[in-house]
Amino acid sequence: MGLLDSLKKAFSKPYKTISVAEAKELLGSGATLIDVRSAQEWRSGRAPQAKHLPLDRLQASTTGLNKTRPVIAVCASGVRSASAARLLAAEGYDAYSVRGGMAAWRAAGEPVR
Repeated sequence: MGLLDSLKKAFSKPYKTISVAEAKELLGSGATLIDVRSAQEWRSGRAPQAKHLPLDRLQASTTGLNKTRPVIAVCASGVRSASAARLLAAEGYDAYSVRGGMAAWRAAGEPVR
């Protein structure tokens, strides 16, 4: 492996950042959607199929998540979901972060409950 390949590997993200449309496609194929926001944010509106797993709780344990299914993380804007996806990828999950978070989800006209 050359220096350039080593650098690419060292600085590449171990997860993928995806659009709302890509997230919906993955969900249709059996992926799990986790919402890593706080309880107050969760109550303000969430994707109907999302599981609530705040980032601080996820950092302590990934119990309840199936490693055989892709896991998509969403937060308010995409920052915490990127942290969650990075953590999940390090644990061996096929991990994704929704670009733009719930703001993008709402802007795309997706249902919120």
